[in-house]
Amino acid sequence: MPNILHLKPDALDTVEKCSKYTVAVVGCGRKGILFASGFADAGFQIVCTDADPSVTKKLTKGKTFFTDQEMETRLKSLITTGQLTVSSDIKKAVSKSDIVIVTVQPKSNDKKNGGAPEVNSICKQVGEALHSGALVIYSDVASYGFTESTIKETIENTSGLKTGADFGLAYAPIHDSDADNAKKLSNLELKVAAVGKDALEAAATTLNTVSKHVKQINNVKKAELATLFNVAKQNVNMALANELAVFCENLNMDYFEILQALEVSDPAFYPTLLGETNKNESYLLLESAENANTKLRLPALARQINEEMVKHAVNLTQDGLRGCGKTLRRARIAVLGAATESTAGYIKLLELKGAKVNFFNMSAKNEALDLTAKTNLNEAIEGADGITLLTRDGQLQNLNLKKIKALTKTPSVIVDLAGVFEPVKVEAEGFAYRGLGRSQTAQ
Repeated sequence: MPNILHLKPDALDTVEKCSKYTVAVVGCGRKGILFASGFADAGFQIVCTDADPSVTKKLTKGKTFFTDQEMETRLKSLITTGQLTVSSDIKKAVSKSDIVIVTVQPKSNDKKNGGAPEVNSICKQVGEALHSGALVIYSDVASYGFTESTIKETIENTSGLKTGADFGLAYAPIHDSDADNAKKLSNLELKVAAVGKDALEAAATTLNTVSKHVKQINNVKKAELATLFNVAKQNVNMALANELAVFCENLNMDYFEILQALEVSDPAFYPTLLGETNKNESYLLLESAENANTKLRLPALARQINEEMVKHAVNLTQDGLRGCGKTLRRARIAVLGAATESTAGYIKLLELKGAKVNFFNMSAKNEALDLTAKTNLNEAIEGADGITLLTRDGQLQNLNLKKIKALTKTPSVIVDLAGVFEPVKVEAEGFAYRGLGRSQTAQ
């Protein structure tokens, strides 16, 4: 097999040349599939593998637990042509690959990193099968020092190879939020750092085939901190938006109208229930600070604020029903949105208060969560005392309020947690309205 550490740009400047190399993608979540599709578009041969056999079993049919129809159609095509294969054996996939992309993130447990053993197990399997001259790219968010400690040391100890001399190790992380929003890897800016100059040049050359926005960083720990700091920025922005939105509710003012007055249209300043966004990455930052005997008060507070929005959403729902002369106990609530951790938490709290919940998943399936969803929108809405809108999904924005009003009980409330509709429009169709960051009555 070729020595990737000595790779030159002209070795990958055509699809035909790229087709001579095989890329193993270890971890077939959203990020892994994004990498697999991107490298396939560039011409590489792809082997997808995952520690979870249910993931690989599904993937052999071109199916995933999350992707949209467009991506699944692409996967089926790649499998049919033989450019992409699926293996449940990580070591087998790595042994025949020149480049190994690992997209398994250390999982947090509250403020502690409880997931390093999982990544450590993956790295052991990679090391046991890695051949000299290969390039390993870790492409998930890591805590400070994680790449050069856990990943580097584990692969070296199990492979008998030395980083820099025998194999390359690079770090090119993708955020969960970026992966969620990107249809193609080529749409993303990829920051890459590596252990040693040769590995950095090889990784940059490789990644330049899948993205024209590759930025080299000369230090792995610096790249880890830059990624974690960006996560902190996103979380603090979200917390500020959530705090100000609740403040506006208490003043009976409309947060979105104030954003319009400020000419602010950045979604980063929209309030949201999705407190799990960057949750794991946030705790990796807090863990890194704790290991350095430092307290990051603002990021910790932002995380707390964002996670508490689920309780606020339940209070809004309860208040909306109260305005209709109803209570949560025995009320039927149709919840429309995505199957996320926040959705599951919101539904659980409603049910604990005695509500009957029908959930309709408006986006791609996420079967990793224990959420039973209705397969028909009308079935989910029929007889509802309230309808909760969780995301700014295009399907939700196209809802016919007049038609769904005919399916609900009278009176009924729409609880808009994502700023989908203007309150006046909703109330004109005969619904009561409550919204995150909205005044209690249309003005």
